[in-house]
Amino acid sequence: MKVLVAGATGAIGRPLIRCLKEGGHAVFGLVRSAESASALDGMGAEPVIGDALDAASVKAAIQRVRPDAIVNELTSLPKHYTPEEMKTAADRDRTVRTRGNINLLAAMADAGVRRYLLQSSGFWYAPGAGLATETAAFAVDATPSVAAGARTYVELEAAAFRTPAIQCVALRYGFFYGPGTWYTSAGDMGEQVRQRRVPIIGKGAGLWSFIHIEDAAAATVAALRCAPGAYNIVDDNPSEQRVWLPAFARACGALEPPQETEQHALATSGADSVYYATRLRGASNEKAKREMNFRPRPLEWLPTA
Repeated sequence: MKVLVAGATGAIGRPLIRCLKEGGHAVFGLVRSAESASALDGMGAEPVIGDALDAASVKAAIQRVRPDAIVNELTSLPKHYTPEEMKTAADRDRTVRTRGNINLLAAMADAGVRRYLLQSSGFWYAPGAGLATETAAFAVDATPSVAAGARTYVELEAAAFRTPAIQCVALRYGFFYGPGTWYTSAGDMGEQVRQRRVPIIGKGAGLWSFIHIEDAAAATVAALRCAPGAYNIVDDNPSEQRVWLPAFARACGALEPPQETEQHALATSGADSVYYATRLRGASNEKAKREMNFRPRPLEWLPTA
C-alpha cells in the first residue's frame, strides 16, 4: 500500500515509518522544507514538499503521490511539557491540527484517496464510572486547556467522519512514552522529575492511560486494514498519578516527587495541572484488542506481578 504520512517528523514518525516499511508499504512523508526532507530521507521515507496549512500545496502533494491511505499525525507541540509552554503553543497546535485536517480531507476527496488515519486523544474523556470506551464523551466542559483540547479532537473527528466516501480511523492514543517522547528518562519529563518540579497533587487519583511509542506505531499500521471508527490505543492498565509518578521518578534516578494540596497547586500551577493529577479518566483498549489484535506492553517503569 502507498501511504502518505503528514507529521512524519513528530514523535511517532520514526517508529511509524519503520513499521510501515517492515509491513511492505511504500512510505511518503509530507514536509515543509528541504531540511525536514533530509531528515525524512534518513528515516526511510520519500519526502514530499508541501505546507499542511496551505490547501493548494496539500492538494498538489497528494495529487503527485496518489496514495492509497493518508496518516494524519500533525501537531505543533513545544519541546518542554510545562503549563506555560503548552499554553503558548496551544493556538499554533490547534491551527496546525484543524486546518491541516481540513486541507488533507479536501485533497483526499479530489484525489480519490479513501483511507484516512487521524491522530486523536485517549486521555481527555469526560469523568465517569469505569474506563472510558470509544462511545464516551470527551471532556469538553473541563478546565480551560483540557476543555479546549477536547473540543479540538471533537472537531477533528467530526470533520473526518462526516466527509463522504472517506474511511476514517480515529486513533485515540494515550500519553506517548519511550524514545523521542517527553516521558522517558532522557526526555523532558525525566529531567523535570529529577528537578522535583512534578508534584503529586491532592490524592493523585487522576487515571492516566499511556502507550509506548512503538506500540502506537504498530497499532497505526494495523489501522490501515481495520474497520473504520474510533479506537483507544492505550495500555492495559491505566495508572493513578500517585502510582505511576513515583515509579517513573525511581526509573529516572530521581527522588520521590513532592506532594502538594489541590489549593496550592491551583495557585501555583493552575486548574489544568490539578485536573490532570486528580480527574483524568483512563480508557479501555478492549475494542482495539478485539478488532486489531492490539497487544500493548505493560507500562515499562511499573513493576509487573
